[in-house]
Amino acid sequence: RMDQAFSRHVTSPGWLEEAHAWIHVRAEEAGHALAGPIEQRRVRPWSTQLVVPTDRGRLWFKASCRSMAFEPALHALLADVAPDQVAAPLAVDPTRGWMLTADRGVTLGDSREPTLADWRGVMIATARLQRRLVDRRDAVLATGVPDCSPETVPARFDALLDRLASLPTEHPSALDHAGATALAGRRDQLLEAVARLASSSVPVTVQHGDVHPWNAFADLRVFDFGDMQWAHALEVLSVPYGWITTRSELAWDDVLATYSEMWSDVADPRDLAELRAATAFTQPVNRALTWWDSLEGATDEEWREWGDMPAHHLGRVLEA
Repeated sequence: RMDQAFSRHVTSPGWLEEAHAWIHVRAEEAGHALAGPIEQRRVRPWSTQLVVPTDRGRLWFKASCRSMAFEPALHALLADVAPDQVAAPLAVDPTRGWMLTADRGVTLGDSREPTLADWRGVMIATARLQRRLVDRRDAVLATGVPDCSPETVPARFDALLDRLASLPTEHPSALDHAGATALAGRRDQLLEAVARLASSSVPVTVQHGDVHPWNAFADLRVFDFGDMQWAHALEVLSVPYGWITTRSELAWDDVLATYSEMWSDVADPRDLAELRAATAFTQPVNRALTWWDSLEGATDEEWREWGDMPAHHLGRVLEA
């Protein structure tokens, strides 16, 4: 645990004064004059967003917790590699995990009920970004993005299992003996899945981690890269699958086919089906890591609200 919870730190007068001063300077350097008070729109255990009104439109400031502080540097890298897909930030402070960006309009989720065409467009954009970053491993990892490639998963699984099984029973993410034993019993299958993914013709690349309608703009380009990992490409399908199959009447197979077509030059549909089944073992482990690390600086109340998520996601290995 950190000495001070992230959400308390970023709402303290001293931190806000420092952040406001940085925003003023960076906004002016980018040619924007502030036109009203800065508003702290959202605070979570992992990030906070401030709205900055200016004479040239609204700006957004984001500060991330320690485990996600790589996002500004990563965002700048993505904008450099794929400027047609990711707008360059106006300013970044990689050391503090701060970023200032121009407003890109409403999200897909706020603008309309996503259609099949919308989801197809989002997955095309996602796969296109993945493909463009395949050969940028060193640059991506240099920003601080976690290396969650298949070969790293077994050790992560063991570490998370040990950690959650050793928590006090009252902890939201504590695993009881039965749950820990059941997960340990799937380790051999996890190793088989890892071996399959490691030999895959579909590469390891950037994995957004949380593709859903509120992490895509109305023009279908994705944003919010704080959950990103360097992992097998097909792990990116897990969150869209959950959203589409539980929150809509849309045909998942149609969305999957669209995404799969983006990799048709390296793998046929039968291979993709097998690989996606393998990611049902690895993605839950990697997602559990994201949640655990993002709650490092959570308050007791925040742990009660979100603290069951690491165990929930690790437990999804039992469903693979």
